[in-house]
Amino acid sequence: MRGQAPVGAVSASAYTIPTDRPEADGTIAWDRTTLVLAEVEAGGERGLGYTYADAAAAGLVRGVLAEALRGRDAMDLPAAWEAMVRAVRNIGREGVAACAISALDAALWDAKAKLLGLPLVTLLGAARREVPVYGSGGFTTYPDEVLRDQLAGWVERDGCRWVKMKIGTHPEQDPHRVAVAREATGKAGLFVDANGAFTAKQALAVAHRCAMEAGVAWFEEPVSSDDLDGLRLVRQGGPPGQEIAAGEYAYDPAYVRRMLVAGAVDVMQADASRCLGITGFLRAAALCEGFHTDLSGHCAPALHLHAACAAPRLRHLEWFHDHVRIEAMLFDGVPVPLDGAIAPDLSRPGMGLAFRRADAARYLVS
Repeated sequence: MRGQAPVGAVSASAYTIPTDRPEADGTIAWDRTTLVLAEVEAGGERGLGYTYADAAAAGLVRGVLAEALRGRDAMDLPAAWEAMVRAVRNIGREGVAACAISALDAALWDAKAKLLGLPLVTLLGAARREVPVYGSGGFTTYPDEVLRDQLAGWVERDGCRWVKMKIGTHPEQDPHRVAVAREATGKAGLFVDANGAFTAKQALAVAHRCAMEAGVAWFEEPVSSDDLDGLRLVRQGGPPGQEIAAGEYAYDPAYVRRMLVAGAVDVMQADASRCLGITGFLRAAALCEGFHTDLSGHCAPALHLHAACAAPRLRHLEWFHDHVRIEAMLFDGVPVPLDGAIAPDLSRPGMGLAFRRADAARYLVS
């Protein structure tokens, strides 16, 4: 093993990319997405990580988090992670600070694997060498033909066994939209995501109707992820065979534990670009193992891939339209689905990603 590799330069930049068409879910609408890139230099290697957050996260990376990391051993990732978590105590760890830590933690893992000349999946000791993905998009702003083509494309082109659509912006339109999706996807599993748009009693009615009319097998965030009692009520009162999922807004492993203790979900979600990085994601995976609950990776598929291979109860990874598009635009080495799964490139060290600065320059905001 290489000796100590002190962290030197720490940098960050933010890039805002317009969506390819207006998008919305049950509680918000958007027309752009910001990627914050974090980079660390250590031992002659450069590691990169990223998050999807406000550009303010880049300032935290360059400021308080850089101060916490400089000179620390890039090979001692637990100590680096603890230093970052302590550094934001008085700022407030959840939200933007957690996203900034997540990007830097991924960069540190990338750097360590490169220092050892290993793909990250090997460094993590992962037995798995590919992970299933489910196509995710189906925004409530889409006309029927766009919804149909997008969902059918994931099934027919990429081999996805499941696809997910958004519901809840205009609940009266959802039965028709779900029927369009069901027809487009054939026998593939159909998931719906309300992003917390409903009350618990509204969600129960939606759950039963979706199951009866379209065989919907997964209902994500039927109520707010902060409403653990409401999630548990929908889980217990919903139709047999339909799973309740939530957890994408867990900003630390403690939140994951609270959700599991509450019996709020059938499948736990975690997002390495929010939950304090790859370190936080692996801790969430360990909690899921302890609670006999499957884990699903939320969005940012290129960032999650190697860590997802190391999660013992990993069900699948979200192949989210926005992030898939952005990652293909800005990085070399991104995964491509084959028969509904993605796999790390074992010939590339670290996470296997290279940032295309020239292509990204037009989107730079910070």
